[in-house]
Parts: sequence; C-alpha cells; structure tokens
Amino acid sequence: MAETRFMTINMGPQHPATHGVLRVVLELDGEIIVKATPHLGHLHRGMEKLAESKTYHQAIPLTDRLDYTNAMGNNLAYVLAVEKLLGIEVPKRAQYIRVMMAELQRIAAHLIWLGTHALDIGAMTLLLYNFREREDILRIFEEVAGGRLTPTYLRIGGLSKDLPEGVEEKIKAFVQAFPDHIKEYETLLTKNIIWMKRTKGVGIFSKEDALSFGVTGPTLRGSGVKYDVRKAFPYSSYEEFDFEIPIGTVGDVYDRYIVRLREMEWSNAIAEQALERLPKGPIIANDPRITLPPKDDVLSDIASLIRQFKIVSEGFYPPQGEVFASVEASKGELGFYIVSDGSNRPYRFRIRTPSFANLSALSKMIEGSLIADVIAVIGSIDIVLGEVDR
Repeated sequence: MAETRFMTINMGPQHPATHGVLRVVLELDGEIIVKATPHLGHLHRGMEKLAESKTYHQAIPLTDRLDYTNAMGNNLAYVLAVEKLLGIEVPKRAQYIRVMMAELQRIAAHLIWLGTHALDIGAMTLLLYNFREREDILRIFEEVAGGRLTPTYLRIGGLSKDLPEGVEEKIKAFVQAFPDHIKEYETLLTKNIIWMKRTKGVGIFSKEDALSFGVTGPTLRGSGVKYDVRKAFPYSSYEEFDFEIPIGTVGDVYDRYIVRLREMEWSNAIAEQALERLPKGPIIANDPRITLPPKDDVLSDIASLIRQFKIVSEGFYPPQGEVFASVEASKGELGFYIVSDGSNRPYRFRIRTPSFANLSALSKMIEGSLIADVIAVIGSIDIVLGEVDR
C-alpha cells in the first residue's frame, strides 16, 4: 500500500486575508486540511513590559494600540482596573459617555470586520457601505477626542473632556439612521446564495470546544454560549441598560456573522439609551491624586501649581495590591491584570486579549475543511494581530 504524504504550505505572514502578520502552516491531504498551526510573534512590541516603565497615566495611549479597531474599549478596560486599584467612584455622566463611546466603537469595529470579511470571500460591494457608516463614527470620535483611530479619550477617574457642543445631535442622527443601514447589509448578504454556500456549515465550532478553548465574544456566542461580560459582571452602569445577548445555534461562520449583525443592532440601542438618559454633572472624579487642578488656580495658587507639576511629572502612588478588570470588547473579553508595589508605575502588567484565545481555536475550526475555506474561517473569528502579540 502506498505511503500517504501530506503537502505542507505556508499561509502568510504576508497574506491579504490574515489582516496582519499571521503565519499559518497548513498540512494538506489533497485539498483537505489535516493540520493547521498558527505562528505568532511577528508583531510583538513588548507592550506589557513597556507599560511597566511608564506611569499609570502614560500607559493609556499604549492601550489604544492593542486592538486598534477598538481603542475606546481598550481604554475602558485599563482605566477600570486602575480605578479599582485606587477605589475611585467615577461620576455617572462619565460612565454613560464611556458606554456610549464603547458601543459606537463596537459598531465601528464590527463594520470594518464585516466589510473586509465579505471582501475576502468575494463580496466587494459591502465594504463601501460599511466604511460609509464607520466614517460617521470616526468623525464623531474626532470631534469628541481629537483622534479617529487612537483617540485616547478616557482618563483614570473619568474622561479627558466633556462632549463638545453639537455632538449629541450628531450621535442622535447616527443611531436613528443606523438600523436602516443594517437592513441594507442584510439585503446584500444574509440570504445571498453564494454567501450562504461559503459560510454555512464551514468552520463549525461546538459549544463544548468553545468553552474548552476559552474563546469569548462573538466566537463564543456563535457557538451558542450566552456569555457577555456586560451582563455577567456589569461595569460602568451597564446594568441600567436594556439589551439582549444574541447567540448562534450551529457555531459556523454564518452564525458568527449573524451574531455580529445582531450585536450591532443592540450596541446602537445601548448608545441611544445612553444618549437619551445622559445625566448632568462632572466628567471626572474629584480626587486630588489624579485630577489636575483648574487652570485659573494653577496660575494664581502655588499649591495648585505644585499639585499639577507632581501629577504630570510623577503621576500618583496607588496602594500595594493586585487587581483584574475586564470588559466586553468587540472581539471578546479584554482584561487587565495589574500588580502594584506602591510606586508610581505598575510592578506587573498583564493583558488578557480576546484575539489570542480566539486564534488558538483556529486549528480546531479548520481541520477537515477545504483549503478554500481557510479565509472564511480566519475572517469569522476577527483577530487583530496588535493584541495577539502585544
């Protein structure tokens, strides 16, 4: 009997469908994938170690650059961890604005995923629709924070500044128009015969496997597990908002697509609720350890001048201890573990990124699939190499 020999091919690290420098070594029996091994590290920047050399405030811009499609969510997870360490209560207005920005960011992240995922499979038109709505969100971010992709808007204890005049009307216009845009996406894709052929029954990931691999986010919920950090461990007043957790039934590429569509609808609803109920009040905690004094006081009072200088040059000194805080980011559960030794810099800084855990499941998802389906499966788990390698 002839010996069976498998063909080994390299996909990446430079490949348009991996959306980053991901290398996957595939072993093939004809066109069937026998084994798939992801190779990481091509985008490693030592972000965790970098954060340990910076003050707690200085580490905020680093978080923007983890999953750069979900910067607001990254900021939120980090500042929640530091606020937990300090025992700070964030003003209600700041909490609501954080929720609003995080949900708009989730929509923007899902839009870039949907457009590029469809493009990878061969549906180019949707990308143009998705980037139209994403541009509206990025313009809101630019007006609110001054930046589009990496706004660094959140601060320990609150926000860098309040919403500018006129922004609430622009957010209202967006959330009112967005449901009709989702209907457009569904018209183009959901019942499209080619789309269903490329996604239904492809990359099936069972509920048991999803729990075993520790995946989170739409990848987990697409397999039928109803877990969302916003519901399980509410933060930033999420318990005050009405929303559901969409889940899939089969756990294939199509289910993960449907889950993200429904998530965009609920994110839009949450942002609308936050806007309608937005309370008045301060946007940052009144804590002298972290809050800069008013500029008028700095110019007229020596104590305020010294306080500003100390905060800017040295930061603050939290108590010794360790904390973990997580949020439901666009790709899953994003958590920050911080160990404080009482100095003005973290002693240990560890990031639990959803893309790293979700990518570990790729091998299981695509074993036994056709090589042509690899692109569809990789796209369905929506990884960003910036947070995989850290």
